[in-house]
Amino acid sequence: MSTPRSAAHDSVRAVDYHTAGEPFRIVAQPPVALDGDTVADRRMRAIASPQVQELRRFLCWEPRGHADMYGCFVTPPDDADAHLGVLFWHRDGFSTACGHGTIAVGAWAVESGLVAADADGVTDVVIDVPSGRVTARVHLRDGAVTGVDFLSVPSCAVALDIPVTLERYGFAAPELTVDIGFGGALYAHVDVTDIGLSVRPEALGELIGVAGDVKAALADTEWTRFAADERLAGIYGVIFFERETGPDAGDEALRHRNVTVFADGQVDRSPCGSGTASRVAVLAARGELDPGRRLVHTSIIDTVFESSYVPADPDAGIGTDGTGGSDTGQAGYPVVLPTVSGNAYLTGRHEFVTAPGDRLIPGFLLER
Repeated sequence: MSTPRSAAHDSVRAVDYHTAGEPFRIVAQPPVALDGDTVADRRMRAIASPQVQELRRFLCWEPRGHADMYGCFVTPPDDADAHLGVLFWHRDGFSTACGHGTIAVGAWAVESGLVAADADGVTDVVIDVPSGRVTARVHLRDGAVTGVDFLSVPSCAVALDIPVTLERYGFAAPELTVDIGFGGALYAHVDVTDIGLSVRPEALGELIGVAGDVKAALADTEWTRFAADERLAGIYGVIFFERETGPDAGDEALRHRNVTVFADGQVDRSPCGSGTASRVAVLAARGELDPGRRLVHTSIIDTVFESSYVPADPDAGIGTDGTGGSDTGQAGYPVVLPTVSGNAYLTGRHEFVTAPGDRLIPGFLLER
């Protein structure tokens, strides 16, 4: 549960935001080395580094964090065309993408003065993340951030209507089908009506259980591969959705509720930024969402992201062999460029320290 005190944790400064209710802790100057030539390389080295993992736990686990905490370490970008790089972390490790975190980092970069901004206009904050290069498009009025658009990496459906058997959870009718989509990470999409549940807080315990079943059923299958980059393989999250309007709602926005369960049972309070990008890609593949039409994505706590997409430039696509240069993904589904819009709000500035004699370092998780 604990390890000996590390001098690296004598003082760690962080700034906290929330995006649509989901926390995000930003560490601009991590007190450990984050080695690597690119952000994707730094992620792999961070996973293998005991020192970096200890710092993640110190900031994310109790008593300084909690089981659903999220955050990042700021790093140099891959090259001079981006403003900064980011390593995303959560209770169980380092993720490849995080849309709500990108929105928070964009707001922080402008509000902290790291990126000069137009006080009455739009400023792009270009960020390298493990899954590629993204942009936080920050809108300001009278110097205040009024909204942030997350411009995702190219996204696509990977597989549709994959049969899954829920053996452990014990449903009377355990067979269902799921869709799998990429939005910086791989997500399985489950219609809650297929399992007799709803996207409501009172169903959360059951949904977490189903998410574990779905991930276990898909583990090590061909559907968890991502041809463009093997480092992005594996189902990161399960998106439970319910339709509030269908694809035949005319020119009105498509309205869905969702909750995303990611990592090992962690629940996203927001509508999930990279999950929304994945959702848009799946809806595009199904013909339910045309280019430019909005998806209004409501979370389990009734916060909202709005999203739409444009078709990807063939030169920037995800090729069937993983090399790019195509407007279809690895299974022939269209590659799209989603934009997810929301906002982030400062909640605190912190200096975390290690008190002499504290044996709960780096921390603990009280499992549910």
